[in-house]
Amino acid sequence: MSQQDMSRFTTTWNYPAQIRTGAGRIKELPEACRALGMRAPLLITDPGLARLPMVDEAVAACREAGMSCAVFSEIKGNPTGKNVLDGVAAFRDGGHDGVIAFGGGSGLDAAKAVALMANQREGLSLWSLEDIGDNWQNADGGAIVPIVAVPTTAGTGSEVGRASVITDEQAHVKRIIFHPGMVPATVILDPELTTGLPPSITAATGMDALSHCMEAWCSPNYHPMAEGIAVEGMRRIRDYLPAAFADGQDLEARQQMLVASMMGATAFQRGLGAMHALAHPLGALYDAHHGTLNAILMPYVLRANECTIGEPMVRLGRYLDLRQPGTGSVIDWVLDMRERLGIPHTLSELNIDATQADKVGQMAVVDPSSGSNPIAFDANQYRNLFINAVDGRL
Repeated sequence: MSQQDMSRFTTTWNYPAQIRTGAGRIKELPEACRALGMRAPLLITDPGLARLPMVDEAVAACREAGMSCAVFSEIKGNPTGKNVLDGVAAFRDGGHDGVIAFGGGSGLDAAKAVALMANQREGLSLWSLEDIGDNWQNADGGAIVPIVAVPTTAGTGSEVGRASVITDEQAHVKRIIFHPGMVPATVILDPELTTGLPPSITAATGMDALSHCMEAWCSPNYHPMAEGIAVEGMRRIRDYLPAAFADGQDLEARQQMLVASMMGATAFQRGLGAMHALAHPLGALYDAHHGTLNAILMPYVLRANECTIGEPMVRLGRYLDLRQPGTGSVIDWVLDMRERLGIPHTLSELNIDATQADKVGQMAVVDPSSGSNPIAFDANQYRNLFINAVDGRL
């Protein structure tokens, strides 16, 4: 697609934050920071991205605009509480006044958590803000520093999320840290920043976006707006993920996947489900890629929920123009998509075995995502679902 044709995707809208879409819009980063009152932003990213020219160029642009900008990149693939605390220390030591969240899900989640904690009262624990009940009220919402988010993958949608998933290394569990004020004020969706993603990461992150849309669609909670966003997100993934996987330089496909990823994270205000209830403990126990876990778990969870999701699966099948719409056809579509993208069929292909099945089941049933699964699985049912995904019993 020519640059002129791509210009129709260059636009700005304001839901759920200010979203600036289009190739080359990363050049607006300094202006976006200034508009939020930043004079000394801390750019938070992962170690791999920190070594790439795109980060150097972003920092240089901010400095040329008269801002004092530094980089913090000590973040694991599954960010930890220590990563967040180290980021808070870097923020305070550098006299920063805002955060640029730059990267994939790990960088974005860690950056949002740093922005949440940077100016909170002394002694407030990160874990006291875990998404349980009204814990978020323990924080001072007015103390959250402004955030500009720049996603470089199309999967988590963390750039429009109100939470961060952070690993508690001592407890070996992932905790969801939540505050409604964590949503970045401005998001820049520039597809040129994603063209260097390897096909395998494009596939895994794209399937993560699909899992968000799919679980939001299947949730029993009443949220018609989220339903509409979820189903359209899945259509875009159907149309554009294979193209982005096949040709990483396809800017239209990259742009549409960034949008679909954001749609998934907006839609899951309706809730998630068993895919994430299992993926969270598996990520904590095995340090496996979150998107890959969701991609593998997806058909097994759909099968386990089959008796309660018939009607939404028929509607989804019609929207996706599948033959004989229903749960079976949706599962077949997911399996076909995974095969085309080179996604493994079983957890055992990630060197995950069933030796910790009891623990996985116990962790999954208390994960916050389990609360909006169409069926209230108990720990034993989660255990069996996990074993099926290890062994490939669909």
